[in-house]
Amino acid sequence: MSSNLIEVRNLKKFFNIGKGQTLKAVNDINLDIKQGETLGVVGESGCGKSTAGRTILRLYEPTAGSVTFGGTDIYKLSGSKMKALRREMQMIFQDPYASLNPRMTISDIIGEALDVHKLVGSKAERKKRVEELLDLVGLNPDHATRYPHEFSGGQRQRIGIARALAVDPKFIICDEPISALDVSIQAQVVNLLQELQDKMGLTYLFIAHDLSMVKHISDRVAVMYLGKVVELAESSELYANPTHPYTKALLSAIPIPDPEIEATRERIVLHGDLPSPVNPPSGCPFRTRCPLASEKCVQVEPPLVETKSGHWTACHYA
Repeated sequence: MSSNLIEVRNLKKFFNIGKGQTLKAVNDINLDIKQGETLGVVGESGCGKSTAGRTILRLYEPTAGSVTFGGTDIYKLSGSKMKALRREMQMIFQDPYASLNPRMTISDIIGEALDVHKLVGSKAERKKRVEELLDLVGLNPDHATRYPHEFSGGQRQRIGIARALAVDPKFIICDEPISALDVSIQAQVVNLLQELQDKMGLTYLFIAHDLSMVKHISDRVAVMYLGKVVELAESSELYANPTHPYTKALLSAIPIPDPEIEATRERIVLHGDLPSPVNPPSGCPFRTRCPLASEKCVQVEPPLVETKSGHWTACHYA
């Protein structure tokens, strides 16, 4: 029996954008997520992180590939079986302002999932469960009768977390859950997610821009570029020994809180813009911005291979 809760194989998600053009948002990725771990996914805007998360949850139907959850291929399920599996897999969205219905009370926002999955038998039981969930995420149970506009961004994100937890899931995709929040609030939300993981045995896919925060919360980190995973390793290993030129550039942009080190260290500046996923480069997707690029990189796409135990890189010169 595999210890992987999620296995993603050759996953692709393409969008038809008209005029015979196809946007290759997620282009053949493979990931394993172990029970109880946090897999971080990083990369610049437009690299396919959020699309990958939504396709793994089947909020988007895939173009190709498979996702197995606890040994079950979720793309082969339909009707009541898929609905039952939806309980096990939830999502915390990026924007706490857009993801909560402004016309619904907090009680109805959190309680909606309880109603859909018939998890409570009476109004009193529903009210009690909603109050328990609010308490779990550090909010006052009396807040249940209020509306989203009465809360700050950090409080709204806690409501989003309570909504995700309502159905007692095993796996949660956190889609940049802190990027819309003040820096002072970000650490509180990340600490809350870690506490809930320890308490409830949750498994996370944590999508983010902020590499230092991903290092803090993740057991392993996958780096995405133009719809592909270009490097994957344990968090401490990736940050200490990055092998892909793109990962090195990303890490060099993280400020270090020591003025002397910060003044002397070398920043890697990438030249050129991110290529369009409608018309990606031949060979290696990163070659148009890579300082190591050669003719081989134009002709041959490097596969994601294990360069040392547990450390995977897609680069001819890693």
